[in-house]
Amino acid sequence: MKVQQPARTAANSADPVAADLRALLPVPRFAFALAWALLWVLMASVEVQDYWRNGHSGIWRPLVWQGTSCLVSTLLILLQARFVARHDALLAHPWRWFASQLRWLPLVAVVFVALVFMLRHGVYALLGERYEHQPWGELFLYESLKFSAYYLLFIAIFFGIRSYVAMVAAQLRAERSQALARQAQLLQLAQQIEPHFLFNALSTISEIIHSNPQLADTLLSRLAALLRAATDLTRRPESTLGEELRLLEGYAAIMDERFADRVSTRFEIDASLCAFKVPTLLLQPLLENAFRHGVEKHLGQAQITVRAQREGKHCMRLSVQDDVGRLLPQQQPVFGAGLSNLRERLATRFGSEASLTLRSRGEGAGVEAEIVLPCVC
Repeated sequence: MKVQQPARTAANSADPVAADLRALLPVPRFAFALAWALLWVLMASVEVQDYWRNGHSGIWRPLVWQGTSCLVSTLLILLQARFVARHDALLAHPWRWFASQLRWLPLVAVVFVALVFMLRHGVYALLGERYEHQPWGELFLYESLKFSAYYLLFIAIFFGIRSYVAMVAAQLRAERSQALARQAQLLQLAQQIEPHFLFNALSTISEIIHSNPQLADTLLSRLAALLRAATDLTRRPESTLGEELRLLEGYAAIMDERFADRVSTRFEIDASLCAFKVPTLLLQPLLENAFRHGVEKHLGQAQITVRAQREGKHCMRLSVQDDVGRLLPQQQPVFGAGLSNLRERLATRFGSEASLTLRSRGEGAGVEAEIVLPCVC
């Protein structure tokens, strides 16, 4: 029963500690109630056996004795459980916590003995019997000491359970704070991409605004539509891969128009991956790099391929590759603002489960940027 009440308290929204646990920890009230009932059945069975062993017949008397004790102790423990959560602030100081609980022991012991024996006298009277017991002074002393032993045991159980609940609740609050901080960091990083993306897109358009005003106007119109979509996405740290790809196709359309005679962009996508969550603006920095460091610096025809493939059962492999970019032999890839931002976002969200790799495809074969990350619904 002592275990039952902290569980009942955990279900009470007024309990400041257990409120954090309601949705996470189930409250097996039935199991605790069953354990409490079995305890009293066991105690009643022992009482009946002792009664028979002493040469008495019938079982109603020992059942009355144990039944009245069970009823009163249950009521007192239920009452205790309603107030025990008020002292959770003292759990870090066990002696003070126990002192706050034990100060009521003399009164509770007297109430217990008085109620139990009043009930027994009343039941016996209803059955036409007289209940005999020790003189009241001896009775109160003996029963109070026996009750105090049980009370101390139950208080210790209360302390253990309340301490555990408080510890788990503190862990939940810490994890929630960390999750909120991580989400805020991801959102901030995602929003940093938007001005960076806008700056590079406008720089591309500014290069042709005098030589080809009509194309610049077309690109600005497409850029405005793209930025509306990008702004919606950057207000949240994650989006589906399908949304990311639609945004990427819009950006590719602008850049293909800019380099109409020099580049073609191809998408090879496993459609089963489109519903999975990925960090917002995940692939845009990779495609932007392919245009700026590959296509812009190459005068001939170029091809860019965007791929999304499964990697085993629980991961996806995303890549953007071109056939004209170059990495110097033995050169360690240098991550600019966009890729550094992206790598930090991946590390914040997935830790070691995600990776970002930039590598040469071979002499004169271009550069590939690859991301491997878990499939998250």
